[in-house]
Amino acid sequence: MVNLPKLAAFLTYDLMPVAYKPIPGSSASASPTNSSSWAGNTTNSQAYLNRRLEKYTKGHPVKTLDAAADCSVGPYDAPPVLDQTFPPYDQTSANVYRYRQQQGVNLGSWFVHESWMTPSVFRCASGSQVSEADIAYGWGSTANARSVLERHWDTFIQESDFKYLASIGINTVRLPIGYWSLGKPEYMKSTPFEWVSEVYNNSWPRVIRAINWAGKSGIGVLVDLHGAVGSQNGQSHSGVSDGKAALFSVQQNMDKTVDVLAFLAKELAPVNNVVGIQLLNEPNYDPGLEDFYTRGIGAMRDASPHATNLPLYLHDGFDLDRFANYIASRSDFVVQDHHSYFVFSPADKTESGSQHTDDVDGAVTSSLRASSEKVHRNLVIGEWSCALTPESLERDKDASQIRKKFCEEQMKVYTNTTAGWAFWSYKTEDCKDNSGWCFTKAVGKNLPSTFSYGKQAAKNTQSAEDVSAIDDDAASELLMPTIAKNLLGLPSHHHHRRHASSDQAFHRFASIHRKRGGSRGQDSKDGHNSTMSDDADDGSETSRQRSVRRGYNDGLTTAQVFASNMSKLGFINQFIIDAIAVAGPSHIEAGTEDGYSDGFLQGLRDGESIAGAGGG
Repeated sequence: MVNLPKLAAFLTYDLMPVAYKPIPGSSASASPTNSSSWAGNTTNSQAYLNRRLEKYTKGHPVKTLDAAADCSVGPYDAPPVLDQTFPPYDQTSANVYRYRQQQGVNLGSWFVHESWMTPSVFRCASGSQVSEADIAYGWGSTANARSVLERHWDTFIQESDFKYLASIGINTVRLPIGYWSLGKPEYMKSTPFEWVSEVYNNSWPRVIRAINWAGKSGIGVLVDLHGAVGSQNGQSHSGVSDGKAALFSVQQNMDKTVDVLAFLAKELAPVNNVVGIQLLNEPNYDPGLEDFYTRGIGAMRDASPHATNLPLYLHDGFDLDRFANYIASRSDFVVQDHHSYFVFSPADKTESGSQHTDDVDGAVTSSLRASSEKVHRNLVIGEWSCALTPESLERDKDASQIRKKFCEEQMKVYTNTTAGWAFWSYKTEDCKDNSGWCFTKAVGKNLPSTFSYGKQAAKNTQSAEDVSAIDDDAASELLMPTIAKNLLGLPSHHHHRRHASSDQAFHRFASIHRKRGGSRGQDSKDGHNSTMSDDADDGSETSRQRSVRRGYNDGLTTAQVFASNMSKLGFINQFIIDAIAVAGPSHIEAGTEDGYSDGFLQGLRDGESIAGAGGG
C-alpha cells in the first residue's frame, strides 16, 4: 500500500507539534509501523478480516495488530438509544432553521473518524490505521470494533454539548457521516465495509438521536455525506486508506451513492431542524462531478414530497469561481459549500499570520463577495479554522494576538459575505491548547465567548414600538410560509395598530426613495415612473406599488421573526425567490417581482436595525 507521511503542524503558541488535517485533495495516510502478527480464533477474527481487507487493497500487505498494544476490549453494555422519534413536521419551523444565517461548528470524528482527532479508536486498528475501514477491520473482531465505536458514539459528544453550543449562540452543526453510518448491508455490499457491516448495525439510531438532541436545543443540522461509496477523493476521511478515488470512475459506486442520498432525503427531509443534506465532502473536481450532482439532486428531490424544497449543499471541489457557475444555473434551493484553510500549500508557509489576515480582508473577501453575488448568496464556508503554520507564526512578533486577529477577521468576512460558516472542528480527544483546530479551546481565546448577530444601531426613523406592533396577524399574512404563531413570541396588539404602524414605516421608506429617484422607477403595465411613490395619480396604487408595499411588510415581519429566534435571514435572495413562487401572480403581479424584491430588502434592513436597537 502506498503511504504518504502525515503532515505536522505546530498549533500552540509555544510551537508544540501536533498532527493536523491532511491536505485537501491528497491521499495522506500514516506510515505503517513494524508489528507482529495477531489473530483471534472466531469466524470474524483479525486474520480473517485482514484477508478480506487485502481484497480491497488489491493484495497489498495489511498491517496486523501490535502484540504489545493493549487491544483488550471490555464489555460495553450500551444504554438504550433514545430520542428516536422526530417531532411532527412543521413547514414554518423548518423554514426558520433552513433560511436563517448560520453560525456553526463541525462535529468531526464522531461518525467519520480521523486519526489525528480521535487516536484512541485507532490504537488497535488494522491496515494503515488512518481510516474508518481500518477501525472496523481492527480490534481483533467485528464485535470488538462495534463495542469500541458504540462507546465512542455514546460518549464523545452528548446532549449536554448541544446545550452548551446553543447557550453561546451556535445555531447550526455540520454532521459528517459515511454511507456505512446508515447501517444497511445493501449499501455496503461490494465495498470495503461489506465484511464488517455488522459493526454499524446500531449507528443510524445514534445519528437520529444526534439530530434530535440538536433540535431540543434549537440547533439545525446539516447532514454531510463525508464518505461516499468508492470515495470521492481518496482521502482517509472518506473512509478508506488506499488513496483511491473511485466514485466517479465506477458506475456501480455512483449508483449506490445516489441510492444513499435518496435514502437520506426520504428520511430527513421532513425533519424540522435538518437544514439540508450535503451530497459530497471535498470531492475531486472530476469531469463528471457536475453531472453527478445533477443526477443526485434529481433523485433526492424525487425521494419525498418534502424534499422538493430541501436545501442541498454541494462542495465546490475547491474551485470557488468555476463551481459558482453551476450553482447560478439552478433556481432550486442548492447551496455552494467552500472550505477555507491557510496551512496546506507551500505558499501558506511563506506568509506571516499578518499577511494571511490581510489576504482575508482583501483577496478572499473580494472572491467570496463575487461568488456570493453570482449564486444569490447561496454560499457557506462549511469548514474553516484558526490554524496557521509554525512558519507563519514565527514571522510575527506576537503570535497570540496575530492568531486572534486572523481568526476574528475570518469570522467577520464569512458572516458578511456568505449565508453562514462552520468551524472545523468542535473538539478532539486532546485539545489542550489547540485553539487552532479545537472550537472548545478557541472560544474565548481566538473566538468570541458568545456568538450573536450584534445589536445594530437603528439608522432610520422607526422605533422599536413599530416592530412590536407586528403580531401574529402580520405573521399569518406573510407570503412565505415561514412564520409559525408559536415561534413569533411577540406581544399581541390590535390589528388596526399594526396596520397603522406598518403603513407609517412604509410611507417613510417610500418618501425617501421618491426623493432619491426610486430604484427602477417604472410600472410594467402603465409605464408610470413611480416605483416608490406613495400613490398613483388617481389616488390608487399601481401594481408595482402594491408589490413594493407587500415586499416591505414581508421583509419587516421576517426580520422580526428571525430576530425572535436569535437569528437573522441568511439565504435572503433564495427566500425572496421562493416567496414570489409561493405567492404566485395573484399576489405579486407578473412584471412587478423586482418591486417586491426592492421592498422586501428595505423592510428586512429596517426590521433588522430595529430588532438590534431593541435588543432582539
